[in-house]
Parts: sequence; structure tokens; C-alpha cells
Amino acid sequence: MDKYYMGIDVGSVSTNIILMDDDNNIHYKKYMRTQGKPIDMLKEGIREIELEKKDANILGVGVTGSGRYLANIIVGADVVKNEITAHAVAGLDFLPHVQTIIEIGGQDSKIIILRDKVVTDFAMNTVCAAGTGSFLDRQAIRLGVDISEFGDLALKSKSSVRIAGRCAVFAESDMIHKQQLGHNQSDIAKGLCEALVRNYLNNVGKGKEILSPILFQGGVAANVGIRKAFEETFRERVYVPDNFDVMGAIGVAILAKEEVKKKGYTNFKGTSIHRVDYVVNGFECDGCSNICEVIEIKEDGRLLARYGDKCGKWSNSLGNRDSKLA
Repeated sequence: MDKYYMGIDVGSVSTNIILMDDDNNIHYKKYMRTQGKPIDMLKEGIREIELEKKDANILGVGVTGSGRYLANIIVGADVVKNEITAHAVAGLDFLPHVQTIIEIGGQDSKIIILRDKVVTDFAMNTVCAAGTGSFLDRQAIRLGVDISEFGDLALKSKSSVRIAGRCAVFAESDMIHKQQLGHNQSDIAKGLCEALVRNYLNNVGKGKEILSPILFQGGVAANVGIRKAFEETFRERVYVPDNFDVMGAIGVAILAKEEVKKKGYTNFKGTSIHRVDYVVNGFECDGCSNICEVIEIKEDGRLLARYGDKCGKWSNSLGNRDSKLA
């Protein structure tokens, strides 16, 4: 029987699941669009593992991402960690002396600063789309180019066009103006890549000491045009790991392996959880001025867990483990 550790990263755009062996080699990975249905995507991913990896023995599970508390309740995780920790652990596993991690996804972006293998600083951008993958998706549609070909198109440019990149709305207007002036697509594509990099560094990277080695991960790392723009800006090599798109899941799988080896057992509920019916409801608690939004999850009609309250009035009444995890 094959023995694996599972890592799950539930984000607003994608849900990623990986299976890793004792030597941190990846044997399975699944990237799914969350589509506002994190539970359905989790169940689908677990169901697929049950079908494709019939002999898999899951020794431990880690969860991360914005939906980590929800995922923990459903799968029974051994480790629940934030995205910064998960990406840092995976980055260090790939490049042990990494000092800067750039992570750009579909809806947000992060920078993680490490010194001597310890996170010393970080920043996140979840507000402006101009520094994320969704910005390029929109512009690729306007250019009539498939996003998978966007980076290669940018590399063909002989002379990039400067495009205002401080705001997604202004960038789009500026790009349309440059099209009307007759600039070719490859020059515009390179200009858009450079605009995204400028926006990222002006917002997420502002005030940060960016030292090499530099690691680029997240879905946007697939775009060779963005990677090239970063390298030209830093005048340094930018490394992209093989599994750049699922690094968060890899990081928590590594942490789950360490945790399970310490405690000697796993909390994982098993792959049969995809057959269970889960219902999620939310309500506002008016017990104080915080007006917390409390989320409750029911499993086959039985109240399984509550979370989201700052004081623990609702979550502690059920003895939720995840209310204490970060």
C-alpha cells in the first residue's frame, strides 16, 4: 500500500490537493476552480483520489488558504496553517537558501522575506486586481489571446510599450489607447507584464529588501513574460519551482508529515467523506457590538461545527478544535 501525506489549499479562485511521499516527492496533484463552492470542490478532489489512488494510505493531512477552517472541519486535518507559513515552508524545501518569495495568484499576491530560513517580513495584496492574475486574464481577452500564450507573445517583443499599471481600470484604458495608436500585440503584451511587475513592487513589495535567491510561485509563475519582467527589473535570476501552482498545498503537507510523526496518529476522516452531505449556513450574532458573522456546518443534518465568532460564544459551545488554530 502506497503511503502519502495530503496537502489541501482552499482559496477563493482555486482549490489544490496534492499527495506527497516521505521524501517530499509529489505523486498526485489536482488544481480545481473553486467557483464559490469550496465544499463541492473538496469532495470532488477527494472522490478522485479514492478512484485513482485505490491503494493510497493517507498518513496525514494539512490545510491552508482562505477556506482552511472549513476544510479542516470536513477532512479532519492534522495541521491548519496560514498561506504565508505554507508557501514559506514549500519554498524552503525547493530552494533552501531562498531569501525572497514572490507569490502571485488569480485574486491576490504576496511577498515573503526570509533570512536564515526564517520569515522576517511579509505583505499581501487582496485589494487591487492590477497586481494579480485576473488582471492579465482580462487583458488577454481584450487582445484576443489565450492566457496560456500571453507570456510567449510578450517574449517576442522588440520594444515594449509603457502602460499605466497603478490601477486595473486605468491600465485597461491605456492598453486600448495603445492598440488604437497601432502598437503590435507583442509589444503591448510585454508592456502589460511590466505594468503588473511595477504594480506588484509599488504595492506588495514597497519598502521590502528584496535579496536573491528569488523564488516565484503561484499560478502566474506559469507566465514566462512576467518571469522575464521580474528578472529584468531585479537583474537577478528568478527561480520557478516545478509545482509552482500548488506550493501552498505542498507546504502544509510537509508540516502535516512532521506533526503526524510527532503525535503518532492522524485526524483524517478518510476518503469516504465525499459521500457525506454538508450544508453551510451563516448568521449574525447580535450579542455585542462586533456583530460577528458565524458560520455553521451540518453533516448529514447534524450540527458539526461553528466558527467566525471573536469571543468563542458559538464555536466553543461545540468544542471546535479549529477555533484555536491559525
